Amino acid sequence: MTERSERAGRHATAAGGAATAVLVLEDGRVFHGTPYGAEGETFGEMVFNTGMTGYQETLTDPSYHRQIVAMTAPHIGNTGVNDEDPESSRVWVAGYVVREPARVSSNWRANRSLDDYLKENGVVGIAIPGTRALTRHLRERGAMRAGVFSGEALAPVGELVERVRRSPGMEGADLAEQVSAAEPYVIPALGEKKYTVAAVDLGIKSMTPHRMAERGCEVHVLPATATADDILALDPDGVFFSNGPGDPATADGPVTALRGVLEAGKPFFGICFGNQIFGRALGLGTYKLRYGHRGVNQPVQDRRTGKVEISAHNHGFAVEAPLEGSFDTPYGPAEVSHVNLNDDCVEGLRLLDRPAFSVQYHPEAAAGPHDSASLFDDFCRLMERGGTTRTEESKGA
Repeated sequence: MTERSERAGRHATAAGGAATAVLVLEDGRVFHGTPYGAEGETFGEMVFNTGMTGYQETLTDPSYHRQIVAMTAPHIGNTGVNDEDPESSRVWVAGYVVREPARVSSNWRANRSLDDYLKENGVVGIAIPGTRALTRHLRERGAMRAGVFSGEALAPVGELVERVRRSPGMEGADLAEQVSAAEPYVIPALGEKKYTVAAVDLGIKSMTPHRMAERGCEVHVLPATATADDILALDPDGVFFSNGPGDPATADGPVTALRGVLEAGKPFFGICFGNQIFGRALGLGTYKLRYGHRGVNQPVQDRRTGKVEISAHNHGFAVEAPLEGSFDTPYGPAEVSHVNLNDDCVEGLRLLDRPAFSVQYHPEAAAGPHDSASLFDDFCRLMERGGTTRTEESKGA
């Protein structure tokens, strides 16, 4: 146990009684605290989220499957939990780490506390005074495996570290099918139907088809196992690939399906995991980021206009692509359309001669920000033009 960990344990004891829960990282770092949510044990990749709001959406985002999420905002749970804001039918995070959980929730929409919600869903959590130290540690050492232990799961630290090291990592993890819908379903257009969209669910958030429905899209949500034939059988005006968890290097099925969609010339839009699948379909590689982007405050620049938008992110992998100029793909020239201004990470791709584009972030952005919501309008314009690209339009001008 390090000196800093011992100080954290003393702090926890002074702040709220004996430390009765521990967070253990695979490199041996230990943080002491008190149970929050369910008691027991859990394992996952340790990551952090920098959002100051939207904790309920984070908990129910399928992209957090098999991850223990630490919230960097100091106060979590102030507005409780309601039945309107979940992004899926269940909580997906493997574990939850906070600094100061709210003692009382206060919001007219709330119907229970976050603590009760975590207990209901069996989510093992911990409150520690050192979330800042944890975040700095992950930024320096990178995301890593971790475990949260409380109650009867407590054991000597050395034993807990070994158990963490035996747990599965995120690289090589094929998880999309584990979070995807088992059967297709339809989200009807709100108002007049203008377009039919085939959306492949790799871990889709409920706000995403809602944003398309607001624009007159009837969204047919398909399981992650959908083939190109399954997608094209709907004769969609456009095809969408969603966000999702896991290592994109394992997603051979969705990559093959998307290649069939691109060959058919259907307008395509992908976000997050869908951006990585698009990159692989174009022949690009992917890699694991040191600690990833997770939060609602990432500055992204649209390289076509120079405009900078603040965007919501949740990804630990990224696409490898040349940042300058265009590059060749099996479907014609492509370019990097968006770049993260913090670390020059690829945040968007587009084909120049075919109607296909993607972004690495979340334009549906519940609980926000909403700077990038117009990307859904861009997708609708592609479908309205029947797949004509800007390049083709300029050639005909």
